[in-house]
Amino acid sequence: MPRRRTTSSASSTAPSAPSAPSSSPTPRNRTPQPVRVRRRSFGDFVKAFFAFVALAGLVAGVPLALALTVGWPLPGGAPSLDWLQREITVETFLHILTVIVWLAWAQFTACVLVEVKAALSGAGVPGRVPGSGPSQLLARQLVAALLLVGATAASLTPGLSQLGQSLEGNQRPAVAAAQQTPGLFAQQQEQAAATAGALAEQAGQAEQAAARADGGGSAAHGDTKYYRIQPPEGRHHDSLWEVAERHLGDGRRYKEIFELNKDRVQPDGSRLSEASLIRPGWIMEMPGDARGGELVEMPDEAPNVSEQVQQQISDYARSGDHAQGGGHTGGGSGDARVSLPEQRPAPATPAPATPATPAPSAGQEHATPAAGQAEASFGLPEALLAAPLLAAGLLGALGRRRRQALWQSALGAVGGRRGMEPPTPTGDAQDVQDALLVGADPDGVRLLDRSLRGLAASLAAESRALPVVYAAWMSGNGDLHLQLAQPAGKPPAPWQLGQDQTFWMLTRADAERYEEAETAAPYPGLVSLGTMDDSRLLLNLEAVPGIVSLSGTEADRAAVFASVAAELATNGWSDRMTITLVGFGDDLTPLAPNRIRHLDGFEDLFETMSAETRQRRGALGAAGHDSVLTGRTGPAQHTRWAPHLVLLAAQPSDEEALRLAELAADAGRLGIGYLVGTGGADLPGAAWEMEITGQGRLLAPLLGLELDAQLLPVAQQRAVVELFSDADPEHGSDGPGGSGNRPPFLVDVSEQGRPAVYARLVGTYEIIGLDAPDGDRSAQLHEALALLLLHREGVHPRVLSSALWPRGVTEDVRDALLDRLRTWLGTDPDGGARLRTDATGRLTLARSVVSDLDVLRSLYYEATQGRGAGSRQVRGRLLTDALVLVRGPLLADRPEGRYRWLTHEIIDAQLPLLVADTGLALCEFHLERDRAEKAIEALNAALRTAPADERLWHELLRATHATDDTDRLRALAADLIGRSGARGLPPRTEALLDELLPTWRDGAAAAG
Repeated sequence: MPRRRTTSSASSTAPSAPSAPSSSPTPRNRTPQPVRVRRRSFGDFVKAFFAFVALAGLVAGVPLALALTVGWPLPGGAPSLDWLQREITVETFLHILTVIVWLAWAQFTACVLVEVKAALSGAGVPGRVPGSGPSQLLARQLVAALLLVGATAASLTPGLSQLGQSLEGNQRPAVAAAQQTPGLFAQQQEQAAATAGALAEQAGQAEQAAARADGGGSAAHGDTKYYRIQPPEGRHHDSLWEVAERHLGDGRRYKEIFELNKDRVQPDGSRLSEASLIRPGWIMEMPGDARGGELVEMPDEAPNVSEQVQQQISDYARSGDHAQGGGHTGGGSGDARVSLPEQRPAPATPAPATPATPAPSAGQEHATPAAGQAEASFGLPEALLAAPLLAAGLLGALGRRRRQALWQSALGAVGGRRGMEPPTPTGDAQDVQDALLVGADPDGVRLLDRSLRGLAASLAAESRALPVVYAAWMSGNGDLHLQLAQPAGKPPAPWQLGQDQTFWMLTRADAERYEEAETAAPYPGLVSLGTMDDSRLLLNLEAVPGIVSLSGTEADRAAVFASVAAELATNGWSDRMTITLVGFGDDLTPLAPNRIRHLDGFEDLFETMSAETRQRRGALGAAGHDSVLTGRTGPAQHTRWAPHLVLLAAQPSDEEALRLAELAADAGRLGIGYLVGTGGADLPGAAWEMEITGQGRLLAPLLGLELDAQLLPVAQQRAVVELFSDADPEHGSDGPGGSGNRPPFLVDVSEQGRPAVYARLVGTYEIIGLDAPDGDRSAQLHEALALLLLHREGVHPRVLSSALWPRGVTEDVRDALLDRLRTWLGTDPDGGARLRTDATGRLTLARSVVSDLDVLRSLYYEATQGRGAGSRQVRGRLLTDALVLVRGPLLADRPEGRYRWLTHEIIDAQLPLLVADTGLALCEFHLERDRAEKAIEALNAALRTAPADERLWHELLRATHATDDTDRLRALAADLIGRSGARGLPPRTEALLDELLPTWRDGAAAAG
C-alpha cells in the first residue's frame, strides 16, 4: 500500500515500504477522493456559541466565582495540633467543598487544554488525563462544537449526540502486548515499525471500542464517510490497520472498520474477511469520527469524484447492515487470506504398467502417498513419514555427508583405509533412517527447486521483478501454487493465473519440462508448516513483515522449531542461508555446520542482528535495490542476498520483544525472518501469530490456517543428529585395523564357500543359480533382490515398497510381491527360506545368497587385514581376484525409470573407492618386486571404474616413471592435462609432475 502524506505522525515517520523493481517508473493513477465540504448551518453556529459560553463559564467563570464568594479555602499557615482540635463548623464544610471544586476545575481545564492541543495539531487521539473520564468527554464535545464552524475541525471528534455517554463505555484497556495486524496480507514493514513504536507510547492508554456494528459508531446515512482503497505504490498494500491509523488516529481501531464492512459485496464482487487483503478499488465505510483528506462523504454528492466511483459508493452504501447475508467462507477468489488453492482435476492418464504384479483393481497399485502412509507404520516415526520435503532434505544431506566422509577418509588414510564402511544404524537411528527412506519425496524437491528457479529466470528475461510470495501450496496432484502478496500481472509461461490474481499456478506436467536454470534461488525462506486437505503449505518466513510468533507448550513448540530448523538447513531449494538458533538447537549443528549457528541469549542476538540489519540496509542502498528480491536477479545474486532466518525458542520479555519488533520492522525487505516462541497468546510486535496444539494442529485464525503440523519430536531429532554425527569420518575411527574397516557381511572366499545364488551387480546385472522369472514379473523381482543385496543388515518392508513404488502402493500388492520373491529365491538344503524376516520385522537374505560386491569387499578385507596381511603370496592372489570381479559401474544396464532409490545410496561413492583401494594395494604389491608393467595394468583396471580418483593417477605416474620411458611419461602427462580441461591440474598433481617430469610445462605450453 502506498504511504500517503497526511497529518498523521506515523505516516510521516514510518520507514518507506519495500518496493519491487520495475523497468520504468509507473505513473500514479489515483481517483481523487476529496472530502465534500459541508456548509455550516445556523444550528451549527448556535451550538458553537453555547459551547463557547459553557467553556468560558467553566474555565474562567468557575474560578472567578470561587474567588469572589469563598476566597482562598486553605489555611494561611501550617496546621497545628490546636487547629485540628477546633470544632467543625459550616464554614469548614464550605472550605472542604471549595477545595474539591477547585480540583475538579483544574482537572477539567487540563482536559480542555489537552483536547484543544490535539484538535489544532492533528496529532491523533488525545492523551488521556488520569481519572477524568466524564470530564474529558465533556471537554471533547464542547471543543468539537466550538471548532465545528472552523475548517480544521471537520470530522475531528464524535458528534454531540454522544454527549453523556461514558468514556469508559467507548474504550477498553489496551493490553500491554502489541495487538497484531490482521491477516497474512494485511500489513507490511511500515505497519510493523509503527506498531513497535506505538507499544511504548500507548501502553496503559484506553483503546477504542472494537466494534460498532449496531450503528452507534456511524453518523447518519447522509453524513457517513467512505474511503476508496488506492492502488499500491511500489509494493506496499493498504491495510485496515493503516487506514485506521491515518483516519481514526489509532491503528488498533481497525476492528471498527472491519465490523462496518465485514462480508459486504465489493465492486469487484469479492468480500472483506478478517485478515484479508483490501484491494485497490474496494470501498470502506468509516466510523463517524473518521477524518482526513482522502475520505468522501457519500452518497450525497462529490463533484471531484467520477460518476462511476459515485455509483460504486452509492451501491455499496445500500448494501449496509450486511444485507447480502451470511459471512463468506474462505477459498473463493474474494478471500485473500492464506487460502487453500482451488484443486484442478488430474488429467486422465493410464497408469504405468507394472509387469511384476498382477493386474490389481483400480486405484490399488498406484495409491497416493497418503494412502501408503495410512497403512501400519511397523514402528516407524510417523512424524517423518508425513514430512516428505523434510525427509528428502535430510536424506540428501546425509548422503552428501557420508560421501564426503568416505573421500576424507580415503585421502587422509595413513597405512590403510579408515571407515571403508559407514557404521550401520541401530535402534532409533535405524528406524529414523527407514522413515526418511519411506517418507522422502526427492522428486517433489527437485520440481519445486526447478520451478522456482525457472520462474526467476523467465521473469529476469522479461526484465520483470520477482513478486513477493507469502506462501506456496503443493497440492496432492503435484501442482504448485504460489500465493502472492499482491497481483503481479500475468505470469510467464508455462505458469498460469490461479483462482484469482494473487495465485500463480504451475502444473506438475509443466514443471517436469523445466530444466536446470543458472539463477539464484528466488525464495529460499520457504519452509513446510503442515498440510490441509491434502495440500502442503510452505510459508515464506523471509517475506514476513515482522515477527512470526508461535505459542503452545514448550514441548510442542520445540517440535515445530526443530522441524523448521532441520528443513531450512537441508532443503534443496536454497543456495545459501544463515540459520541462527537462540536458546535451543545447539545439537542440530551437525545437520549443516555451514548454515546453522547458535547464540546463547537475547543480548547476543540483538547485537548480532542490529549490526547485520544496518549492513544489509547499507548494502541495498549502495547497490540501488529496494529489497533482496531485486538483488537476487542482479549481478550480486550469488553473494549478497542470502536469507538470514532467526529462530528464538525462549519467550522474550516485553522489553526484549519491543526491541525485537523494532529490529524486525524492515525485515521482509532485507531478507531476514524471525520465528519467536511464546507461552501465551500475545507477543508484543508479532505480525503473524500461530499456535501449536497438543494434538499436532497448527492454528493461525487471523491467517485463515488450520493445519496438521509438521513436527520433529525430540526423540526423532536426537536420532537424526546421531545419523549425521556417525557420518563424521573421525567419529568412532579406530585405525586401519579397527572394526570401521570390516564389511557388514563377509563371504567365505575359499573353494568351499560357493553360494547357492550368486548375483553379479558390478557391471551388467546377472543372476546365477535361479531360473529366470516370468517376463512380466522379472523387472520388479530383480530390483527387489538388488535392494536386499545392497543392504545385508535388512530392509524394512515399507522401505522396499516405497523403493519399488515411489507413488505409493497398497499393502496387499506389496505382500504379493514379497510372496513371489520368496518363492523365486526358494529354500536352502536345510529347509530355511532364503528370504527371511528378522526380529525387528525387516527383510533379510540368507548367507547362501551372495553378490559380487559382497565377494569384492570380502576379498579386499582378507587381503589387507585377514590372511593376506601375513602372507604376501595370499595377498597378491586375493587382490588380483578382486579386480577381476570389476566389470563396470554398478547395475550398468538398469532400465530407465527403475532403481531410482539408488539416488539415496552411497554405493556410487563406495564402489569406486573400494576399486581404487584394491588397485592401489595391488600396484604396491607389484612395485615391491619392481614389476612396473603389472602395476600399471592393475591401475588401469581400477581407473575404468574410478576415473576421477586422483590417487590412482598419481600412482600411475610413479609406476610409469619407474619404467624409465620418458616419452610414455610425457604422453601420460599430456593425457592428464587434456582430461583436466579449463580447471587445470590439481596442485598435488602439478607438484608430482614437477618432481617426475620437470619439462612437462613446456609440453603443456606447446599444446596450448
